[in-house]
Amino acid sequence: MTKSTRRTPPPLAESSPSDINGDGGTTPGPSDSLPLQYRGIDHSELVDEFRLACTSRALDDREITLQRQSRVFFEIAGAGHEALLLGTARSLRPGYDWFFPYYRDQALVLGLGVTPRDILLQAVGSSEDTNSGGRQMPAHWGNRDLHIVSQTSCTGSQCLPAVGCAEASRYIVRRDLPGCSARGDELTYVSLGEGATSEGEFWESLNTACRLHLPVVYLIEDNGWAISVRASDQAPAPISELVQGFRGLAIYKVDGTDYFACRSLAATATARVRAGEGPCLIHAAVTRPYSHSSQDSQSKYRSAEDLADEATHDPILRLERELTEGGVLTSTEAAEIRESVRAQIAVIGREVLEAGRPDPATVTRHVVSLPAIPDPGTPPVPDSPTGDGDDVASKLVGMGETIRLVLFEQMKADERIRVFGEDVADAGEDILALVEGKGGVFGTTHGLQREFGIARCFNTPLAEANIVGRGIGQAIRGLRPCAEIQFFDYIWPAMMQIRSEAATARWRSEGRFTVPLVIRVAIGGYLMGGGIWHSQSGEAIFTHIPGLIVIMPSRASDAAGLLRTAFRCEDPVMFLEHKHLLRQKYAMDPPTPADYLIPLGKADTKRAGTDLTIVTYGRPALLSLSAAGVLEQEHGVSAEVVDLRSIRPLDIDAVLASVRKTHRVLIVEEQRPFCGVGAQLAYMIQREAFDELDAPISRLSTVDAPAIYSPPVEAEQLPNPQRILRAALEVVA
Repeated sequence: MTKSTRRTPPPLAESSPSDINGDGGTTPGPSDSLPLQYRGIDHSELVDEFRLACTSRALDDREITLQRQSRVFFEIAGAGHEALLLGTARSLRPGYDWFFPYYRDQALVLGLGVTPRDILLQAVGSSEDTNSGGRQMPAHWGNRDLHIVSQTSCTGSQCLPAVGCAEASRYIVRRDLPGCSARGDELTYVSLGEGATSEGEFWESLNTACRLHLPVVYLIEDNGWAISVRASDQAPAPISELVQGFRGLAIYKVDGTDYFACRSLAATATARVRAGEGPCLIHAAVTRPYSHSSQDSQSKYRSAEDLADEATHDPILRLERELTEGGVLTSTEAAEIRESVRAQIAVIGREVLEAGRPDPATVTRHVVSLPAIPDPGTPPVPDSPTGDGDDVASKLVGMGETIRLVLFEQMKADERIRVFGEDVADAGEDILALVEGKGGVFGTTHGLQREFGIARCFNTPLAEANIVGRGIGQAIRGLRPCAEIQFFDYIWPAMMQIRSEAATARWRSEGRFTVPLVIRVAIGGYLMGGGIWHSQSGEAIFTHIPGLIVIMPSRASDAAGLLRTAFRCEDPVMFLEHKHLLRQKYAMDPPTPADYLIPLGKADTKRAGTDLTIVTYGRPALLSLSAAGVLEQEHGVSAEVVDLRSIRPLDIDAVLASVRKTHRVLIVEEQRPFCGVGAQLAYMIQREAFDELDAPISRLSTVDAPAIYSPPVEAEQLPNPQRILRAALEVVA
C-alpha cells in the first residue's frame, strides 16, 4: 500500500451550527468576520484549545526524549487524535459523567482537567503520580475525582465495565443507596482504537448497551492501524458499517482531524444520549504521525509516501491554519504558543525527574483489603422446643438451599445487591404468575426475581465476559453485584475481566478504585456423567491472581457464613459452590443467624486427631472425614481433618499448628496435582515446619487427565474414601 490509510468519511448524522456549544454554550466573542462554524465561540476559548492541543503533542515529544534517555521506560503517543478528543471533551462533564478511555486519549484527559504534571509523573513512575503512585505505565489514565476509571492495557476489555457503569447509573439514580450517587442525565464515555473493535468484548458490550438502551458514548478512534496491522486486514468493512444492525444505536462518522466538526458532532451525539435515546457510536478518522509506541518503528511497514501524506493531515496544523485564517490567531502568536508550551513542558519534565519514586516495601499494599470479621466459633444449633433431637434434625438445610436463603437475606438487607447470570431469573415477567420459575440450573436463585423484581435478579446473554464485565462496572459505582457463572468449565471467556479488570483495580489505582464483586461459580465433579465439560475443578488457576479472593465451602453452615462475608468485601470474591454438595444430606446444617459470618483465611478443624493431619477443602473435605472415621475404627489411626474453606487467603497458621501436633500430613484436593493448591501448601509446610515432620508430605489429587464421561472411571479419577484411606496409611506406615 503506497497511499495513506487515513480516511475522512462524511458524517452519517449531521450536526447543525447551533449545536456547536454543546450542553453549556460559551460566551460569544466578536465573530462576525469568522466563518459560520466559528460563531458563538469565544476567541480566548479557541486559543485555549489550540494551546491544549500543543500541550498534548509537547508531552508526547518530551516523553519520547525521556524514553531515549532511559528516564521513561515506555511511551505511547496520542499524536494525531488531539482535535477529535478536545472537541469531544467540550460536551463531556468531568466528575459528573464516567470515563473509560484508552491509551491514545491524552488530549481528552487534558481537556477534562488532568494536568501535564500528572501525566509526566506517571511517565517517570513517580510515587507522586495521582493516578497510580507509579504503578501504571504511561498513558494508562485514571482519576477518581474526575471519574476517569483506572485503565488497563487490555484492548477492548474496558467496554463491558463501561456498560456495567451505565447500567449502575440507571439503577442508582432511582434509589437512595448508601455510598452511591448518580445524575439523571449522566453518560458513560468509552473509547478504543478501530483495531480493538475486533475483540469480542466490544461486540458483547454493544449487545447489552443497545438492548438496555443505556447512556453510553462509544468513540472509535480509527487511525488506520492496529500496530502494524492495517484496518483492511481487521474487518471486511469500516466499523461504522459493521454495527448498523444494532437497533437503537445512533451511528456517526466524522473527520477526526477537523476540530470544529468533531465538536459539533459530539454536542449532537451526547445531547441525544443525555436525552435518554440510547447509546451512540462515533467513528472518527484520525492520523498516527508517530509509531504505535516506543517499542515500534512504523517505517518498517509504512511507505515513506504514506507517512509524508499523513503528515500533511496533522490536526494541530489544520487547527492552526483555520484559526489564523479566521483571525483568531496570527502565525506569530501561534508559534509563540507552541514555543511557550514546549518550554513549560520541558521545565515540568525536569521537575518530575526529581520527584519521589515508590518504596519497594509498598508494592504489596492495596493488593486486597479483607473485612475485619471476628471468629464466630461453632455455628449455633437451633433450639428444639420439645427437646427432641429429631426436631432439630428436621431443620437441617442443604448447601444449595442455604445459598438461596442467604441471597434472599442479603438482598433484603442491602438494595445494592443485584444477582444476574445465565438462567438465574425465574421467568418472563408476563408469565411469572403462571409458572413455577427456574431460578438457576441448580435452583439457588429460585424466587429472587419474584421477590425483588427484574431490576435485581435478571438473566444475561450467554456470554461469561459480559456477565463479569458488567458486574465490574456496577461494582466500581458502589453496587454489590453478584454475578453467577453457571459452570466453572465455561468461565474462561471471562478470564480477562476477572484477572485484568477486576482483580487489579485496587492495586493499579493505589486504592482509589475497588471492585466489590461476588462471582458465584458452580464447580466440581462427582456428578455421574458430567464429563470434561461439566465436572472440572481448577481453582488453583485463580489463586495465582493477586487481588482475587477465592472461597470454597464444604457444607451449608460454612457456605452461609462465607457468603455473608463475601458481600462485605471491597474486592472481587470468587465463591465456588461444589455442585455435588448442593443437595447432599451429609453437607446439611441447621440455618445460621444473619449475623453469623466467617472471617476469610480462617480454616476449620472438622475433626481433631493426633497421628495425621489431612488438609483439604470442598467436596474432598467430607470424603476425608469419612476416611478418618475408618482410619480410627479399623486401623487405630487418629486423623485430624483441617478444612481450609478459604483458599486465598489461606490459613497456613492453622495448618502448621496441626502439623506440629501430628507430625504427618496428607493434602487432599479435587483439582489436578501439577501447580495445584496442594503444591503451595506442601512448600509452605516444609519451609515452616520441616523439623516437625516424621514422614514426607503426601498429596492426593485428581488423576492428571480431563474428567471422563464414564461414571465408574470418573470415580477412580477423583479423590474417594478408598484412595484417601490408602494414601493416609502410606503416610503413617
